[in-house]
Amino acid sequence: MQTKAPNPPGLRILRGKPIWRATRAAVKAGYPVKSVNLSLYAGDQDAIARRCSRLQIEMNSWLSGRRGNVTTFDGTIRSLVDLYQADRESPYHGLPASTRDPYDVYLRVLRAEVGERQIDRCDARDVRRWFAAWTEGIHLAKGKMIIAVLKAILSFGIQCRNPGCAEFKAILSEIKFPALPSRDQAPTAAQITAARTAAKAAGHAAAALAYSLQFEGTLRQWDACGQWVPIGDKRTSTVLYRGKKWLGPHWSQVDENLVLRFKPTKTAFTSGAEVAIDLSVCPMVMEDLEEIPAEQRTGPMIKDPKTGRPYTKDRFSRVWRAARKAAGIPTDVWNRDLRAGGTTEAREADAKTDDLKKLVGHTAGSKMTADVYDRARLEAHRRVASARKTKRDAK
Repeated sequence: MQTKAPNPPGLRILRGKPIWRATRAAVKAGYPVKSVNLSLYAGDQDAIARRCSRLQIEMNSWLSGRRGNVTTFDGTIRSLVDLYQADRESPYHGLPASTRDPYDVYLRVLRAEVGERQIDRCDARDVRRWFAAWTEGIHLAKGKMIIAVLKAILSFGIQCRNPGCAEFKAILSEIKFPALPSRDQAPTAAQITAARTAAKAAGHAAAALAYSLQFEGTLRQWDACGQWVPIGDKRTSTVLYRGKKWLGPHWSQVDENLVLRFKPTKTAFTSGAEVAIDLSVCPMVMEDLEEIPAEQRTGPMIKDPKTGRPYTKDRFSRVWRAARKAAGIPTDVWNRDLRAGGTTEAREADAKTDDLKKLVGHTAGSKMTADVYDRARLEAHRRVASARKTKRDAK
């Protein structure tokens, strides 16, 4: 009787798909690659076996403390990923935290799923096959992001004169990837009110305040609730916790006239433009401020009541999903759509385009002084808020 060949190390079949999984001990020890989708090799048992063996060797090497020289380029995608993350001259180290987090996710995907491939032997047929696996189902955005990250590491490889990188990036530029459909979700004032009510009912008055700031102040999510970044980030912060620092709006940035002035994250690295928001002309914001006692208005504006610290990204997302569900808002409305809802309401209220530009933090002309432009921003916000309130009250 013929003996059945043993499964390759780490191989699992989930819903018909081959998956490699790290051991529980490795995951517990902090090994960064927990699992790898091997669908790219479906139908080729020898290739699956080789890939599993290689992944198992890498995991065991990591556990034994042998990391190797990550700055050495050996022609593989894996070594280019390592070089991109390790070299201090790499643009990776200049990425803001909000960009680096997704980059880290997709760099791990590249390293784990196609890391063994020699760059100078890859062509468009390989990329189309990879893209099909990455976008299977409804994951077009995921596939597009992985391609963008692949282009980024190849660009750095070109700068380092690494062979094969220029040719492979040129091949990528010749491939026509499907475009992402534009987002058209713009939540209404009624939906925002329902979400704020639900958040407050769940004990998250600060999250409700963030929603109203995003909607009536047209702030980006991370400008309203802040973000945790690596401790090595060059920007200053007095809020530190477990190797990270927090950047975001403080109560001290709200003056005695209830005017909030701050520099949006997106312009902090470019123009340095600031925005000014008169909270007193924002009905939703004023309602939510009443829920926060004066003695609690110190330090960060938006804090998780469970920890007393600013929300983490995951925690803020969970609170939003719960509020969205309780409010009956469709699941395809994301929290970051609140800003779009605010600008949409402003346009429907016939707010001036120039006022909207000032409100969302666009730069001033060179002929304007900082003081003059500060007043211009503030007056622009007041005009926009007035137009929105008038239209809202007329409904």
